[in-house]
Amino acid sequence: MQHFGLPCMRRSCMLACSTALAQPYFTMIHNKDYFEGILQLRNISNEVIEFAVEEIEKNENMHIAQIIKVTNGVDIYVYPQKLLRSLGSKLQHHFSGQLIVSRKLHTRSRVTSKDLYRVNVLFRVPKFKKGDIIEYKGDKIKIVAVHKKVFAKDIKTGKKLNIRFKDLFR
Repeated sequence: MQHFGLPCMRRSCMLACSTALAQPYFTMIHNKDYFEGILQLRNISNEVIEFAVEEIEKNENMHIAQIIKVTNGVDIYVYPQKLLRSLGSKLQHHFSGQLIVSRKLHTRSRVTSKDLYRVNVLFRVPKFKKGDIIEYKGDKIKIVAVHKKVFAKDIKTGKKLNIRFKDLFR
């Protein structure tokens, strides 16, 4: 079986492909139209994409439905959504960027009558890194650390700043 033009070497895929009885089940699971969430990677290098795909491939319960290249990054359609959220946290911890998790009502379950959501995880890498000097609100600041927020120090006054990513990307 092939994923995105490459032969699939995952154990679960090889097992599913080897038995004729599992073929309908296999095609249902790896359907490119079925996904529970989107991992949106923006302003990234190839290293970030490779890390995300490797993390997905490591986990036998997580599958890629499709990968779409967009203007300034990549959208990876995956399922299940619970593992997608944890992947977003790993990306933020490893590469220090902005992580935004949002959900959208997709449908209502016919069996349980519960609302079913699709999750979007946006991971955006800033154009600056630790030690860079940038301009913020007319003042020059030095980036001290990049985590969930950006920690900086004003060069003139020496004042420490906690800046949200939302304020920096405006």
